[in-house]
Amino acid sequence: MTDYKRGDPIAVLGMSGVGKTRIAAMMRHEADWFHYSVDYRIGTRYMDEAIEDNFKREAAKVPLLRELLRSDSIYISSNITFDNLDPLSTYLGKPGDPAKGGIPFDEYIRRQRQHREAEIRALLDTPRFVEKARVIYGYEHFICDTGGSICEVANPEDDNDPVLKVLSETCLIVYIEGDDSHADALKARFSQAPKPMYYNEDFLRDVWADYLNETGLSETEVDPDAFIRWGFARLIEWRAPRNKAIADKWGVTIPACEIEKAQSPKAFLTLVDSAIGGS
Repeated sequence: MTDYKRGDPIAVLGMSGVGKTRIAAMMRHEADWFHYSVDYRIGTRYMDEAIEDNFKREAAKVPLLRELLRSDSIYISSNITFDNLDPLSTYLGKPGDPAKGGIPFDEYIRRQRQHREAEIRALLDTPRFVEKARVIYGYEHFICDTGGSICEVANPEDDNDPVLKVLSETCLIVYIEGDDSHADALKARFSQAPKPMYYNEDFLRDVWADYLNETGLSETEVDPDAFIRWGFARLIEWRAPRNKAIADKWGVTIPACEIEKAQSPKAFLTLVDSAIGGS
């Protein structure tokens, strides 16, 4: 959005934990902006059936629950919120030893592909939600929380990339750029609570092959949490230059250390103004 004016739609991107959702929630609660969460849209619109079917498959392993499901005596649904995306991440799963909660790598890839398609569709929905927010709900301002993996489904070097064309024509793209200290904090936090994530498939296959070669384990011997901890450090290094390339060509960059200091909508928008002026 080359002709950005303060108050126009904004899309924030960056690694998980750099402040995207905090900023979006602050703009929603304190400045009455419409908050469009791409991850929430993925989980409630494009992958909801797959998520709930997976829950039902697990429940059907218990004879009592299976009979109750068959007789429509109970129902099982996902309860995704902006602050709790666990149903989505649980569905994505982790590859490895089934005794430790792992799933076969081929199934893991299938679910990753589902997520890729869903993420692209959710991002392409952004203009429609800008319009819905204004016409239906009366919101004058809009912020899109793109989630952490937009750089996995968009190519910043392609002038005709459908996702980035639509997003940049609708919103000012703001990249929240973490530094080495943020990367270290992300790794430490992830190590404490490793969670399933979406990866670029080529990158994922390379990381999986490298892990099997390095550990000498077979696919069914892999500790799922150990693998995703190992891969997360490489994921940070993989995503950082891709996110920066998006910002350099399609938007602006604000350091995460500055975002941390922005404790009000006015402070955030002042950072945006400065980023535009310095771009």
